[in-house]
Amino acid sequence: MFATLPGPIRIPLALLLLAISTVLHVVLLFALTLVKLIVPIRAIRLACSHVLVRIAESWIGMNNLLFDGFTRTRWQVDGLGGLRRDSNYLVLCNHQSWVDIPVLQKVFNRRIPFLRFFLKQQLIWVPLLGPAWWALDFPFMKRYSRETLAKHPQLQGKDREATRRACEKFRHTPVSVMNFVEGTRFTPAKHDAQSSPHRYLLRPRAGGLAFVLDAMGDALHAMLDVTIVYPDGPHTLMDLIAGRIRDIRVHVRELPIGNELRGDYEQDAVFRERFQATVNALWSEKDGLIGRMLETARSTTGV
Repeated sequence: MFATLPGPIRIPLALLLLAISTVLHVVLLFALTLVKLIVPIRAIRLACSHVLVRIAESWIGMNNLLFDGFTRTRWQVDGLGGLRRDSNYLVLCNHQSWVDIPVLQKVFNRRIPFLRFFLKQQLIWVPLLGPAWWALDFPFMKRYSRETLAKHPQLQGKDREATRRACEKFRHTPVSVMNFVEGTRFTPAKHDAQSSPHRYLLRPRAGGLAFVLDAMGDALHAMLDVTIVYPDGPHTLMDLIAGRIRDIRVHVRELPIGNELRGDYEQDAVFRERFQATVNALWSEKDGLIGRMLETARSTTGV
């Protein structure tokens, strides 16, 4: 609708509307967060959590409408059939840009439970955002370094226990937990520094994924393996808002979480080796898929 406006008009207008939407939703979010913080009654806090998720989904939905109205980005998304809002998912994805997060939000908003990320325990003290993440039931994990565990062996396993307790609330509400398995955004420099065996991906960090699966226990029902491709290369959030991203392609496939993915990654060497082999195989498949998706994009759009 607004995509044909000249850039000097379209971009400031898009930013203004995004800002207005953000302020309105944040005011509602923090008003209800205050109620959740003050009222000690569990039933009321649980009801607040449900409403807070609806506010966050409304915020994402408004952002999506603005992106659709102000840009001409072509979206091709495959594999959304059969997704449920009452199931619990572990969402895995390659990571190239901060644009990945709004892409994931657009693809999955109101199709699966609200996406949440594991956050370090210290981030709960971030002004404004920390309480919001807490109010939206983002799981905060507490991990100890190897050096700390060596000095204080009594802390062994405490991080898993603390994170598992943080995830207990998901026994009562559907959840989708997001994990960027590479642990950081892909760049050619990082790729070369790692001597990654993949063409389009960094090495997967199997330990972090194992920690999430262990912390969540049997609360997760399935994995969603997500592959995002930008045929003309990674972009910034400003590129997305300004409509400079011509093409975004997303492939989703649902995979079971079998018993072979559940075990003690730190203490069981046999399980750790098997888990690493499984994750590496998954990443090799994803690398091949990215190559095919890019080839298809080149043949259909000339990118």
